[in-house]
Amino acid sequence: MQLTFAKVLPIVAAVTLLAACGQKEEKQAESGAASAPAATAASGGGDAVVVKIGHVAPLTGQIAHLGKDNENGARLAVEEANKAGIKIDGKSVKFELVAEDDAADPKTGTQVAQKLVDEKVVAVVGHLNSGTTIPASKIYSDAGIVQISPSATNPAYTLQGFKTAYRVVATDAQQGPALANYASKSLSAKSVAIVDDATAYGKGLADEFEKTAKANGMKVLSHDATNDKATDFRAILTKIKGERPDIIMYGGMDATGGPFAKQSKELGINAKLLAGDGVCTDKVAELAGDAVDNIVCSEAGMALSKMEQGADFGKRYEERFHQPIQIYAPFTYDAVNVIIDAMKRANSTDPAKILAAMPATDYKGIIGHIAFDSKGDMKEPVITLYNYKDKKKSVLDVVKM
Repeated sequence: MQLTFAKVLPIVAAVTLLAACGQKEEKQAESGAASAPAATAASGGGDAVVVKIGHVAPLTGQIAHLGKDNENGARLAVEEANKAGIKIDGKSVKFELVAEDDAADPKTGTQVAQKLVDEKVVAVVGHLNSGTTIPASKIYSDAGIVQISPSATNPAYTLQGFKTAYRVVATDAQQGPALANYASKSLSAKSVAIVDDATAYGKGLADEFEKTAKANGMKVLSHDATNDKATDFRAILTKIKGERPDIIMYGGMDATGGPFAKQSKELGINAKLLAGDGVCTDKVAELAGDAVDNIVCSEAGMALSKMEQGADFGKRYEERFHQPIQIYAPFTYDAVNVIIDAMKRANSTDPAKILAAMPATDYKGIIGHIAFDSKGDMKEPVITLYNYKDKKKSVLDVVKM
């Protein structure tokens, strides 16, 4: 059928008008959705309030396995809380984990921190590394949002005076001395060569170890720096071999600590290698090979095998994610539940009220009793020392600080 120009014009005008009205309504809807705070947006099903909790860890790069382990712990906590059907201020809530990747990079860490603030999360669990946790903490502080790190151990994190900064692990001011005391008392070490990866974590731990080692009368033969991307340590290790130390202290993560231990053995160095929680993983056994049996390492918390609810948590974790726990998943799990506990006590999902409730935390979690001092550190920190037997971690000692 043919239409004349006179007939077509009114039809085009009408269609244009309808399209314009549709675009206006769509923009209004988008504007309304963007302005809705995270803790009051309606969920897809029913009238439950969606409450966003952020999580940040490296999900790409050399230590992505540790970051994913942390994220899994937080995700399990959120999923179990949703199954429990929690109500805050008389309203059903649905928790949503907003997970971000900081790639263990300080610059990326601050970028994703701001992204989480813009997404209106009510609190954040993270970051994993001290080097990302510390710079990101100012952004959370400026926004008035609780930040609980499950694994950052550098003391500087909670010494900045931010009321938003908390952690559920011991610090390197406790972990370093625990390693140094073990070296001097249990290994009878008289001399040490120290190497760190020049990160806030690795150098911080190595420096704390060095202070106590010297106080114990141990001779520090050298203190060298590498970096957290290094793969070849032979030049440093050849120098150390000539120094003939009783022990070597390495401050860094498993991605570099494993090759460091392996190359040390290949060069015929028999000194025990001491390291902190960054190295103290199951993954390091793959990276170090047979040399892993020469490693003594620490965790800034209770061993899973020593946690009262550890076995049950490990079972639930493996059933959900089909892999064993690496290290700090129980700590991220508890960090999420500490935030939820603060909401319950405040009877609010408002970030300011959650923050106000945090100092009075008195929570029994998977990792044990959780309560904070005035800085946001654990009141009852624990250090666990391990060695490796047949490439499996074995508890040497538990040190209550």
